[in-house]
Amino acid sequence: MDTRVKFLLREWSADRLAQVERALDAWVAEDAPAGLGDAMRYAVLDGGKRLRPLLVMAACEAVDGNAGAALRAACAVELIHAYSLVHDDMPCMDNDILRRGKPTVHVRFGQAQAMLAGDALQALAFELLTPEDASVPAATQAALCRLLARSAGYEGMAGGQAIDLASIGRALTEAELRRMHRLKTGALLQASVAMGAACGVADPAAVAALNGYGAALGLAFQVVDDILDMTADSATLGKTAGKDAANDKPTYVSLLGLEPSRVYAAQLLAEALGALDTSGLPAGRTEALRALAEMVVNRNK
Repeated sequence: MDTRVKFLLREWSADRLAQVERALDAWVAEDAPAGLGDAMRYAVLDGGKRLRPLLVMAACEAVDGNAGAALRAACAVELIHAYSLVHDDMPCMDNDILRRGKPTVHVRFGQAQAMLAGDALQALAFELLTPEDASVPAATQAALCRLLARSAGYEGMAGGQAIDLASIGRALTEAELRRMHRLKTGALLQASVAMGAACGVADPAAVAALNGYGAALGLAFQVVDDILDMTADSATLGKTAGKDAANDKPTYVSLLGLEPSRVYAAQLLAEALGALDTSGLPAGRTEALRALAEMVVNRNK
């Protein structure tokens, strides 16, 4: 008889999300000049799945790492994610008016303030990773900054967004589309896992396995996003549905079709879970990572 206790993702997530929300509320200042704090807080607080922070904390727990460092890393990666959404939604990029169920930052505060808010959130992310006290060792600070910077720059989100903008109206091969998504979306998700692992000490095999998990999960997230953009409505998604098709952007659904895209997402889930099986980490410490991967692929928004 199986005597294992079923892992309860909702309960696990609720506790970690409460920590993240309290920290973000405290660290994203209200008193930034000329109303900038209002725009920053609007962009970050009270919305979003917080998947990236959860991945940081789950990976840290998997390697029995420094929880204080992980909380700072979780908030930093969410600030980078929020900044990227603020900039991506602007008229010069994706020109979107709805995000997380409310008007986008440039619609609410104007384009100039939105640009500054994104810039300030990006800078704050790295400030959080480098506390003045001794709570996070200097080597860990450096590792976290390097991982986050790489995932946000030309080898990550910025590079993926550049490919995305250059691909409008152009047919991509599956390899080209996969590269775009691995950079634009997958890099920060993969970095979230790597940053959590960097908060502890894990052997090279475990680190490689966690990187494999993060890579598969990051791509799966975007494949499911492409599916939902085609099948869900704006109220469910909290952002404009059908935007990619309307803008003639290449997606997995447009390239492979709806059902093959669903099959591919399931394959990526199996790949992510298989990577955890090879990590050598105790099964009890990887349950949150497993549950988060299943949530990503089976979500409806």
